[in-house]
Amino acid sequence: MKNIFFLFFGISLLFISCDPRRVFDENASFKDNIWDRKETLKFEVNIKDTLSPHNVYVNIRNAEGFPYSNLYLFIHCKYPSGKIHTDTLECVLADANGKWLGNGAGDIYDNQILFKRNVQFRQAGTYTFELEQAMRLDKLPLIMDAGIRIERVK
Repeated sequence: MKNIFFLFFGISLLFISCDPRRVFDENASFKDNIWDRKETLKFEVNIKDTLSPHNVYVNIRNAEGFPYSNLYLFIHCKYPSGKIHTDTLECVLADANGKWLGNGAGDIYDNQILFKRNVQFRQAGTYTFELEQAMRLDKLPLIMDAGIRIERVK
């Protein structure tokens, strides 16, 4: 039984590490699945490749009872030079009929929303991405995790 566990664990690690396009993929969880308006998520990404185009995604995990079909975010990006750029992103989590989008397991749904396509990072160094919920609620319920994924374009 112990050998089967280690075999399964080893195979899992192999699949996780076999994502050659991934540059960065990190998520943060919210206490009690509530995203407090004062809570800003911060992700520091060390970019070395200034030649290849990249796609930047926002990862959102929500529970089925989330009271909205979308989620608005403010995304602040601080460049290695110190320059800061802010964008607003609408994350559509359900279709017009109320059917949840993304990959579901039970009553939990994972979405990967394209934020920037074919971005070329012109400066090598540390980029800081900050995610801030922009839903005008002090406590946004049933958002479990949020994060950033950056991958090289094929």
